[in-house]
Amino acid sequence: MSIKIKINRISLKLIGVVALVTIIIIGIYSYFSLQNQKNALQKEFENHAAKISETIVKSTRLSMLENDRPQMLNIIKTIGEEPCIREIRVFNKEGVIIYSNDSTLIGTLVDKKAEGCYACHNADHPLEKLPIHKRTRIFSLNPDSSRILGIMTPIYNEPSCWNASCHVHPRTKKVLGVLDVTMCLKDVDKAQQEAERNLIIFAVVSVIMLSLIIGFFVRRIIGKPVSELLTATKEVSSGNLNYSIEKLSNDELGQLARAFNNMTKKLAQARMQLFQSDKMASLGRLAAGVAHEINNPLTGVLTYSSFLLKRTKDNPEFQEDLKVIVKETKRSREIVKSLLDFARQSVPKKSKADINKIIETSVNVVKNQLAIKKVNLEKDLANNLPSVTVDANQIQQVFINLIVNSADAIENEKGIIKIKTSLVRLAPKGVAQIKNAVCPKRHDLMDNEIKIEGMPTVKLKAVKDDKTVIINFDPIYGSHRHIISNNSLDLRDANILCPKCDVSLIDKDNVCPVCGSKIFKFEVPPYGFFEACTNFECNWERWKVLDDAGEKDYVKISIADNGKGIPQEDLTRIFEPFFSTKGQKGTGLGLAVIWGIIDNHDGTIAVKSEVGKGTEFIIRIPV
Repeated sequence: MSIKIKINRISLKLIGVVALVTIIIIGIYSYFSLQNQKNALQKEFENHAAKISETIVKSTRLSMLENDRPQMLNIIKTIGEEPCIREIRVFNKEGVIIYSNDSTLIGTLVDKKAEGCYACHNADHPLEKLPIHKRTRIFSLNPDSSRILGIMTPIYNEPSCWNASCHVHPRTKKVLGVLDVTMCLKDVDKAQQEAERNLIIFAVVSVIMLSLIIGFFVRRIIGKPVSELLTATKEVSSGNLNYSIEKLSNDELGQLARAFNNMTKKLAQARMQLFQSDKMASLGRLAAGVAHEINNPLTGVLTYSSFLLKRTKDNPEFQEDLKVIVKETKRSREIVKSLLDFARQSVPKKSKADINKIIETSVNVVKNQLAIKKVNLEKDLANNLPSVTVDANQIQQVFINLIVNSADAIENEKGIIKIKTSLVRLAPKGVAQIKNAVCPKRHDLMDNEIKIEGMPTVKLKAVKDDKTVIINFDPIYGSHRHIISNNSLDLRDANILCPKCDVSLIDKDNVCPVCGSKIFKFEVPPYGFFEACTNFECNWERWKVLDDAGEKDYVKISIADNGKGIPQEDLTRIFEPFFSTKGQKGTGLGLAVIWGIIDNHDGTIAVKSEVGKGTEFIIRIPV
């Protein structure tokens, strides 16, 4: 898959959008969090500086009252030696520095505008009380140096000052001077930078973790179902209408997947019906051509031979020859009629019907024929059988043909035909038949030449140790009457291939749950996939679609006779068109027609026979 296709995946787009939104939200949160933290840290340091200033004022109060300059200077100098304190200055209202931890500054004049004195001397009107944030200033000596915080603390004229005999401050003078303390913000800046770095790391890790977590759930909840839908769409577009989506959820995507499975199932059924319709239409056109090209000449031959037969009553030799011509012409016409019946098989017009009533109607049609042959008919029809959905006319044709065949097979005067009906519940195994099978490249795997009990087999190729074996797989689910060209070769874990294109049928994702050997699978339109073990001694098989459906009810019809029976070598061919055990008496199309009718009703037909003892046909029609 190309990078462009990966980028265009809806799951990646959703992850990208969520990641972008997450980055924006965390970015905004981080910005305001940093600003608040910065302001809080700065405010805390301002309060700390204010407390230091207040401490200096109180510490020097006594010295100032006594006008003890050495003591005053000593206190200021001692406090000024603290690592974070840069300068301590005390200057009077005129801006003359009278005390400082830097002795070179004493007696100099400060610039009121440059030192931030404007807060108290705005328009030459000093304010007596100012909040802390208006008494502080933050500046840098150089662009690349640490920031410095300066705080000014007014020294007020207290009663003890203007009452003292040693001072000359008038009572009206409110502010005697100003204490200015400057402190470096190096530690504050360092803490702030570390907080910024930690917050950025937290933001990046949060974005990555949230993106991964959201990406995981987006891929699981959206990406994977959408990918499965895309895969299913590609499978269907390539012609695999039996592909279904497993592990369906209960959300909208799960409902979409269910709708998709239902759609493909209906498409598969429609395709099979269309295929059957096309096939039957082709056979119908063939039959129409046969009827036109053969029936007309046969009618002419039969007419003239019958006319000549009447005119040659006095010529026995001609009479015998003409009788042969009339007989064979009639037989040819019956063959053509049977061929037309075989070709005209179409999708049955099904409706609810009672099998027992159809049997009674069929018996009434042939009872005279049975009476002539002195064949007794015994019926054992179960009561309260459920109705079945069938084409009653076609099913009646099946019963009539089987009863007539049984009568023809009886050669003694004690002939008996037994018809029995019953309701049975059967699991798919042993009953369900593989009627269509294809490889992943849509090649037909059904083999109509090698059959098991008249049923086409599934032809497979096995390769192991550079040896090739042909397998004709039993079409009955759960039966293991496979025909293997080399029974001496152990096919366990062999590579099972399509005999036409050599594509592997091995399922690489699963193994046999019974013996652990490799398994192979092929598609059975429109009923999903058929799986089997490469170890043919294990006999494990699975047809998931039928297994999920569970047991089904069938109406079982048995038609048995005590006739001459059918040889075992002929049992595999009796349902083939134009194969007959009656020699010149039969057309070989009756059982082929029966097979087609039962197959169109999703039923099964099986035969048991023993030479000299009789034959039994068993039909199962699903309820």
